[in-house]
Amino acid sequence: MNTKLIPLLLFLFVISATAQIQYEEIQSDKLGSSRQIKVQLPRNYDTNTDKTYPILVVLDGDYLFEPVAGMTDYYSYWEEMPEAIVVGVNQADTRDDDTLYDELNALPTETGVAFFEFLGLEMMPWLDNEYRTNSFRIVVGHDVTANFMNFYLMKESALFQGYISLSPDLSPEMETRLAAQLGKTQQKIFYYLATGTEDIKPLREATEVLNSQLKTVSNENLKYYFDNFEGATHYSLVGKAIPSALENIFTIYKPISRKEYNDVILKLDGSPYDYLADKYATVKTLFGLDDKVRLNDFTAISKATKKKGDWVGLENLGRLAREQYPETMLGNYYLAQALEYSGEPKKAMRMYQNAYLLDEISFLTKDLMLDKADEIKADFGY
Repeated sequence: MNTKLIPLLLFLFVISATAQIQYEEIQSDKLGSSRQIKVQLPRNYDTNTDKTYPILVVLDGDYLFEPVAGMTDYYSYWEEMPEAIVVGVNQADTRDDDTLYDELNALPTETGVAFFEFLGLEMMPWLDNEYRTNSFRIVVGHDVTANFMNFYLMKESALFQGYISLSPDLSPEMETRLAAQLGKTQQKIFYYLATGTEDIKPLREATEVLNSQLKTVSNENLKYYFDNFEGATHYSLVGKAIPSALENIFTIYKPISRKEYNDVILKLDGSPYDYLADKYATVKTLFGLDDKVRLNDFTAISKATKKKGDWVGLENLGRLAREQYPETMLGNYYLAQALEYSGEPKKAMRMYQNAYLLDEISFLTKDLMLDKADEIKADFGY
C-alpha cells in the first residue's frame, strides 16, 4: 500500500466509527415491498437542533455509500463543504429492475417507473419528515444508476440540484436529451461527469461524447465539471471522482483561501465587504445554508479593507460581526479600527475600552483592547 494513503485511510476509519450511521426500512407502495437505506448524519446533528442539512442520495448504496459518506464527513470536517446527510439506497438484488427503461423510447418503464417514483414520491418526503433537511439535494450514481438519475432532469422541476455521474452506461439518445435539457433549465444545476482512460471502452467513448456536448451548453444556471482520470479503471475512478466532484460543487462554500484573497479580493473594483456579503448570500441561495461568517473570512476581509483604505467596508464588517457574534469583542474591534483609521480617535478609544467588557475571541484579548486604547490615549493625550 502507498504509505502516503495511510493517514487518510486511518482518518476515514475514525470517521466511520464516530459518524452516526443508521439502517432504515422504508415500506413502499410503489415498489410493493420495503427498501433498505443507510443514513449517515453529521457529527453534531443531535446538538445543532436548529440547523438543516443538504442531502446526498447515493444510488448503488451497497458499495458506493461508504466512500461518499467518508469523503463527505472528511471534507465537512475541514470546512471544504457543508455538513450533509448522506443516504445510501441498497440495490444489490434489484439494480437491473430499478433502472429498467423501454428500448423504444428510452424512458423508465414498469419496475423502473416504480423505483423512479419511490425515490421522488416516497423516500425523499420520508427523509424530509424524519430528518432536518433543506432544499439542496445531490444524487450520485455509477454506470446504469448514473444513467438513471438523468431521468429526474427531464422533469420540469428536477428533484435534485446536483448530479455526480460516474462512468454512466447511457441509454439511447441520452447525450442529446441531456444537453438539450440542461441548455434550457431554469434551475441552478451542478453536473459532474467522470470517466478514466482505462474505463470500459464503450462507456468511456459514450461519456466522452456526452462531455463534448455538455461542455458546449451555454446556460448560466448550469455548472458543469468533467474529469478523465489517467490510468483509472471503471472501479478505481470512483475513488478519484468523489472528492473531485464534492470539491467542485462546493467551491464557493470554502473558506477564503490565500489564492482567492490575492487573485480576486485584492483586485476588486468594489468593496471587499460586498464580496463577503455576496459570497454568503450565494451559499444561502444555492445550498439552503444560513451559516455565520467564519472567523477566517472576517480576518481576510478586514485585512483587505485596510489594504484598500475601505473604512466604510470595515465599519460594515464590524456591524456584521456584532450581529453574528454579539457576546464577543469582534465587532467592537473592527468598528474601533474603522473609527481610528477614518480620523475619529476618541470614539475609537472608547470602542476599544467597551470591547474589554465582552468575551475574547480568536486573537482578540482584553489586554489587546486595553493596549489599543492606551496607545490612542498616549498619542492624543486624552
